[in-house]
Amino acid sequence: MKSRKEKDDVSDADAFARAMKSDHVVPLSRDAPGRVRAIPPASLPPIAKRPATHDPAVDADVEPGADYVAHGVDRREIRKLKRGEYVPAGRCDLHGLTAEAASAGVKRFLESSCRSGRRCVCIIHGRGLRSPDGFSVLKPRVRALLRSHAAVLAFADAPRGDGGAGAVYVLLRRQP
Repeated sequence: MKSRKEKDDVSDADAFARAMKSDHVVPLSRDAPGRVRAIPPASLPPIAKRPATHDPAVDADVEPGADYVAHGVDRREIRKLKRGEYVPAGRCDLHGLTAEAASAGVKRFLESSCRSGRRCVCIIHGRGLRSPDGFSVLKPRVRALLRSHAAVLAFADAPRGDGGAGAVYVLLRRQP
């Protein structure tokens, strides 16, 4: 016996199939070759491994570069970060740095921010508009590094007035 969900899925599929047979449906033409630029996998930056303290099943559905909240932290913290309810106590601007220099700079900045008791910081990585290949190199690296750092509780794009998608607000653990 089929469950209600399975019946709904079958009826939706049937309705879709009937609609596609209609005279009003016109197939789309194929895109011209080269219209959509695919990023070759070899040019993507490596993603840092998660520390063993994180449960991979909890964050498996989060795509790289999206907002992040550590396991056990209230998801409402993301909304607070996006709204600018946390005022950053420090800023780190990575414009003009290589990926390796930026990674090292972010690590130093996070460590010094933790030692000085900062709760929220802003890291400006840029959007990659002037990158040679036209896509951001620093943004995915910085966010992968933030995901793997033990002191990071959450992060989200900064509010529009503070950099938007070119910057990230980071919520740090309180030091004992």
